[in-house]
Amino acid sequence: MLKTKPQELLNIDYKPPKTGWMKTPVDFRPGTWCYSALPKNLRVLGLPNPRDWQPSDEDWKLPPNWKETIIRGFKERLDRFRSFKLFLDICVRCGACADKCHFYIGSGDPKNMPVLRAELIRSVYRRYFTAAGKILGELCGARDLTEDVLKEWFYYFYQCTECRRCSVFCPYGIDQAEITMMGRELLNLVGCNINWILEPAANCYRTGNHLGIQPHTFKDMIEFFLDDIENITGIRIEPSFNRKGAEILFVTPSGDVFADPGTYTLMGYLMLFHEIGLDYTWSTYASEGGNFGLFSSHEIMKRLNAKMYAEAKRLGVKWILGGECGHMWRVIHQYMNTMNGPADFLEEPVSPITGTKFENAKATKMVHIVEFTADLIRNKKLKLDPSRNDHLRVTFHDSCNPARAMGFFEEPRYVLKNVCNNFFEMPEETIREKTFCCGGGAGLGTDENLEMRMRGGFPRANAVQYVHEKHGVNRLACICAIDRATLHSLMDYWVPEVQVTGIHELVGNALVMKGEKPRELDLRGEPLMGTEGGGDV
Repeated sequence: MLKTKPQELLNIDYKPPKTGWMKTPVDFRPGTWCYSALPKNLRVLGLPNPRDWQPSDEDWKLPPNWKETIIRGFKERLDRFRSFKLFLDICVRCGACADKCHFYIGSGDPKNMPVLRAELIRSVYRRYFTAAGKILGELCGARDLTEDVLKEWFYYFYQCTECRRCSVFCPYGIDQAEITMMGRELLNLVGCNINWILEPAANCYRTGNHLGIQPHTFKDMIEFFLDDIENITGIRIEPSFNRKGAEILFVTPSGDVFADPGTYTLMGYLMLFHEIGLDYTWSTYASEGGNFGLFSSHEIMKRLNAKMYAEAKRLGVKWILGGECGHMWRVIHQYMNTMNGPADFLEEPVSPITGTKFENAKATKMVHIVEFTADLIRNKKLKLDPSRNDHLRVTFHDSCNPARAMGFFEEPRYVLKNVCNNFFEMPEETIREKTFCCGGGAGLGTDENLEMRMRGGFPRANAVQYVHEKHGVNRLACICAIDRATLHSLMDYWVPEVQVTGIHELVGNALVMKGEKPRELDLRGEPLMGTEGGGDV
């Protein structure tokens, strides 16, 4: 927990520094930056310049030719990604995005305005790749690439959560996340990256999931929850692992296997699949839905995405069902086809229970668990008792990637309204495509930058506080594993009366299973309303 009290953190100074932005050096203040990646993780990923260093060091131990390496990498990316060059050329600095970033709102630092954050790299683009910049220099906003500039890139590109809220308000549609991704790729070329991103990616290379869980342990951890489910429902579930010939491969973030409250969401998955008799299998080798490559480089992202499709091919399944995750879905919907597609060896997904053809997944062959469950409910294939969630007053956080990258707005709300009797929306300007980030996305959910996380998450927490005070909301639902991990800390700090949940935890609570015993407890082992004295539901 951050020691600074919330009211003290709200003393935000929005007055810009007296010096111009090019003359204002970066200040690596504790609590606002992330630790560097450990050398062992760079070696696993095949990244250059593995060494011991920290961003607060004076000497970053850069390779002798670091500047030439960055400029050459810059040119390669300008040639390869037309969108990158376009985004650098077309900004007119209108300022429409200026106050839309949660980190600017929470910190008051002008360099966290998306327009100025992009200018950090755009100024170098002008200097080395435009005629005006080469001739006029600072007069046209160009500057040399120096070690101070590199440090500034590191500090601010690892304060952007790639949430893309600013792009919703940009009249030109400039995607700041794409610029941040390029900035991080260029930093990778000289070995400047953070451990919270590269360690999960390295673990995924070694064991198949971000947490480094070995295949046999992954199986044991899932089976551990079967006892809890049996205690609550009286029903013993028998999932299958690495089963060739299953109809569906199910892949979810490993965070759901490892830590609360994601584990309750996982219990909901298991109960749902058992109840509908789904012919599916887990993989203990491709045991990760998340993709931390999205936060580091296109090449790592491509390799991590390919893993689940390779496993689907090996097992001979028809299609893939994906769990409640955020960035997994952005990778699937925005990058999969051009990176690893088309997945012609799989079939166009069709629900074996309802017969619904998921035409939106025709290319990727991968269906989101929430749209799968919404379809089950719409076709009346589930018996639900929403009163089992009557002890909860629920609101919904639109996770940035499913919301803005997929336009995935209605299905989660449809499911929630069918499994809960008490659902309340946060203010309109803070939800759907305008949703605020949790403050810890894009690999920034670590504790050494906890002050920045609490600052960046304040706009989301403020909206939760509003519905808590107005409607008594005590549960914040979301469909992203990173959200479930980071919103937990955010609520503890800003709105401690509110807990975080995945949607399928609430589905599991409401699901009336054939042959179940009278329910007295929810999936957290807490008494259901009206059963506190031990009576039947």
